[in-house]
Amino acid sequence: MKVERTDKSPTQVSLIVTADQHDLTPIKDHVLRHFASEVKVPGFRAGTAPVALVEKHVDQRVLADKFIDRALNSLYGRAIDQEKLRPASKPEVQLKKFVPFTDLEFEVLFDIIGPIKLPDYKKIKLSKKLVEVTAKDVNGVIKSLQLRVAARNEVDRAAKAGDEVTIDFRGTSKEGRPLAGADGRDYPLMLGSGTFIPGFEDNLVDAKAGEKKDFTITFPRDYGAKGLAAKPVTFAVEVKKVNEVVKPKVDDEFAGKTGPFKTVADLKADIKKQLKTEKQLQADREYENELVRKITEKSEVEVPKSLVDEQIARGEEDEKRDLMNRGQTWQEHLDAEGVTAEEHFERKRPEAKQRVKAGLVLSEVAGKEDIFVTPEELETRIKILKGQYQDLQMQAELDKPENQRDIAARLMTEKTIERLVEYSSRSR
Repeated sequence: MKVERTDKSPTQVSLIVTADQHDLTPIKDHVLRHFASEVKVPGFRAGTAPVALVEKHVDQRVLADKFIDRALNSLYGRAIDQEKLRPASKPEVQLKKFVPFTDLEFEVLFDIIGPIKLPDYKKIKLSKKLVEVTAKDVNGVIKSLQLRVAARNEVDRAAKAGDEVTIDFRGTSKEGRPLAGADGRDYPLMLGSGTFIPGFEDNLVDAKAGEKKDFTITFPRDYGAKGLAAKPVTFAVEVKKVNEVVKPKVDDEFAGKTGPFKTVADLKADIKKQLKTEKQLQADREYENELVRKITEKSEVEVPKSLVDEQIARGEEDEKRDLMNRGQTWQEHLDAEGVTAEEHFERKRPEAKQRVKAGLVLSEVAGKEDIFVTPEELETRIKILKGQYQDLQMQAELDKPENQRDIAARLMTEKTIERLVEYSSRSR
């Protein structure tokens, strides 16, 4: 077999593979052995006839098609091994020459993962953030608990700050077009909570049940949906109910209603403990992300475009499923963002490229550190994940090979980051 390599770019390679009868005969015999169990050859049981006899009983066009498929896959695999390449995309294959079973020539074009130059990652140090839980943090949770168990008494008066109003609302653009995600029915809104954009709740102060109000608000410049940022939106709101919110006194009786606590001090101690755990987990994630970011930043990697495109496409599929669950179409989302499908795709590219680069760097570190996932580790993780689902269909999804590959990849990433944290945490 002869392989002629042409580097189209640092991340794309073309291979012209030429094979002669010496390379092709074993492939042909393999295909014929497959046919041996399917065709009837007089005097032989199924699967026992010599391949030379089997060939005489097989349609030559069918044999050639099966042979070419097998040969392309087999020789492509040998070619990338010979050239020591790491494919990053499916190959584009062009058959250039085929003389049945004696000569074959084809060209493959595909993206590759090129050389990755890592920094001395063992010497990259980061300081861990100290976690502190303040009295203000604890009191914030107490206030949330008060609101959760507060009495809501319907009143026949104008709404004021601190009241909860039940509303139907609908937002339209300057042109009068309904805006996706800017409508709701029977929505309970606490006036003064800051739940909605600035100005919305203020317009409902002094409103009464049964009252309808129309008002226009300009969205903040830094609003998440770019299509609405700094844009005026007109809201039509109907106030259906006004509730006075009566919060309970924070005492030992209140503490007992929120959980197995005898005193307020017990409740606050438990809140502080939980907040510290949550903050520590968040701090650990931030530390790990910053460590990976620093190592990635210092690494030299040519990122294949195809991997970035795949990353963006997967993200958009997740986004579409989430929108569907919320009753919103993809086109409605694009309209709200004020972008075309192509613009939406391309604006995700910088972040996706960074994520792909980080993944390649971590994979390279794992290889250098001889980190791998054992079958026992994978089995344990799958059992844990299955325990999180009541739905048997969801549990069955975890048994699919493609999902198990994803789980194994996540495990590998976790183990690699753990190793990097270990190095970073060592004394200088």
